[in-house]
Amino acid sequence: MRTDWPKKTGRTAWLAFWHDGILGCGRPPQKAKQPAISEPIRLLRGTAPFYNLPIMKSPRSRSIARLAALAILAGAMPRAAAEPPAQDPAELAAAAESYLRQQLAALPGEPSITLDPLRTDRLDACEALTPFMPSGMRVRARMTVGLRCVAPRTWTVYAQATVSVPGQYYVAARQIAPGKTIEAADLTTRDGDLVALPPGVITDAAAILGMRPAHRIAAGQPIKGAGLRSAESVSRGQSVRITARGNGFVVSSEGQALDNAPPSATVQVRTASGQVVSGIVQAAGLVEIQL
Repeated sequence: MRTDWPKKTGRTAWLAFWHDGILGCGRPPQKAKQPAISEPIRLLRGTAPFYNLPIMKSPRSRSIARLAALAILAGAMPRAAAEPPAQDPAELAAAAESYLRQQLAALPGEPSITLDPLRTDRLDACEALTPFMPSGMRVRARMTVGLRCVAPRTWTVYAQATVSVPGQYYVAARQIAPGKTIEAADLTTRDGDLVALPPGVITDAAAILGMRPAHRIAAGQPIKGAGLRSAESVSRGQSVRITARGNGFVVSSEGQALDNAPPSATVQVRTASGQVVSGIVQAAGLVEIQL
């Protein structure tokens, strides 16, 4: 017999009592509906005391809970490999300058080298760096030097450099005729940038004195090594004496040198009869043929 009769006898109270009591008889108690749990929280609940997060009922609370769970999951994931360090531009500049100084070592005077700033923000640090001169490049006032990395990753970068070497060089003090032996009075010095001079200009007087020019040298013109011949050498078109040595005899004749040749070098000579023979330059205007 029920003892929870409604104390009030109003129609509304009796209907509620009838609905809850009569219609609810024999039904199992209904489990309270749980609020939806986001997937990150569902994965974490019960795994450790730290992750036993309370169930949030409001939308804002559930959003905060999701963010917290995602942050925890992100911390549990393995970290990505750290990026390799970038190449230090100062190391590249030092390598390029050292290489350029080696290329300028043959010139007298102290080199002045200025490198344009290098961008290395996209280059990994290099353990094996090799400077080089690009194909077709020679030492000049404005030039390029290459820097190649071979380990741990391969890359190549080019540096622009401004180079100068102040010093003295020699020019003709007066016109020098072809074949004339050059003396000290034929030379004078000038100051200038040795890097800006044409290739082969001589800066040492000892390499000029006693030599003979193959072509006319105008006054004020720099002296180039390629245009000089040893006083003991022969020049193309020069008249020479040919000596042929055999067993107990020597034969001499006149001829014309067909090439330029220094002492002890082989040169071809055309004889007076038109025959072409080869001999060894022994001295100025003297070619010997071994029979």
